[in-house]
Amino acid sequence: MADHLKPAGQAKFKDQHVTKFDELLIEADGEYRRYGLVGAPLSKPSISHSGAAFAPGAIRQAMASYSTYSNGLGIDFNHEQVTDFGDINMHPTDIPGSQDRITESIKTILNRQEVDELFLLGGDHSVTYPSLKAYQQQVGTIGVIQFDAHHDLRNLQDGGPTNGTPFRRAIEDQVLSGDHLVQIGIRDFTNAAAYDQFAKEYGVTVFTMDDVKERGVEALVDQAIQHLINQVDLIYLSVDMDVLDQAYAPGCPAIGPGGMTSHDLLTGVERASNSDAVKAMDIVEIDPTLDFRNMTSRVAAHVLFSYWKGKIHP
Repeated sequence: MADHLKPAGQAKFKDQHVTKFDELLIEADGEYRRYGLVGAPLSKPSISHSGAAFAPGAIRQAMASYSTYSNGLGIDFNHEQVTDFGDINMHPTDIPGSQDRITESIKTILNRQEVDELFLLGGDHSVTYPSLKAYQQQVGTIGVIQFDAHHDLRNLQDGGPTNGTPFRRAIEDQVLSGDHLVQIGIRDFTNAAAYDQFAKEYGVTVFTMDDVKERGVEALVDQAIQHLINQVDLIYLSVDMDVLDQAYAPGCPAIGPGGMTSHDLLTGVERASNSDAVKAMDIVEIDPTLDFRNMTSRVAAHVLFSYWKGKIHP
């Protein structure tokens, strides 16, 4: 007699010809794989209410909604295993201590040399600073392509190391040179003149949404890669999901109109990852408690898929 009983939560339909992306995630076992993934569930430094600490799990869950086959490329990614290093345990009250844990954990992963390219799932955007710090200490000179509506160059005097300060901290602490930061998707009425001026003073390359509309995201990414590639040892993509228009990312704490379409963002990430110099990416600023039908986490899952597409698509 057939056994129809399954463990709780596993009584699901299974198509024998379909592999879902979450099936590619393999718990860290010491084996080498090209790609790795780690969660940084930290959102207490957010300057507004945020449940972004729940996003690493939500993004992993969203990966289960999609197959590994790309119709556009005619390629199945079902052979591509990804080491899942789990989530970094955060201190319940010590924000700087939690950020230090991110640096230490990423340095440990890089030292183990079990993966060549690592994805960090935030969390709010404050997780990017400790991540960049780890790469700068372990790899060398870092370049960043930041997809974002905001500069994230806020001063630290008014609120400390929040999700609005990661790139200000990185520049002031000499983790990142301003000339090695390219921002794409900066929007009207989401920033202050003082931070626009800071970007100019420190040589940050800024492309606004007007630039995205007039020139196209692929041209901007190509210019960013060309600018960085001979100056840095590694290019890091930082994807703040609020770069998207609110219609595509209802689960972002800082939603707003006039942003990128999901197609813009996915195209930009795929174009960037086509460069061999791009070897790391974070995805931040999703609050699953605000989301509708996991829409924003589903786009984030596709950001990962687009990165993989770029690595094999000439």
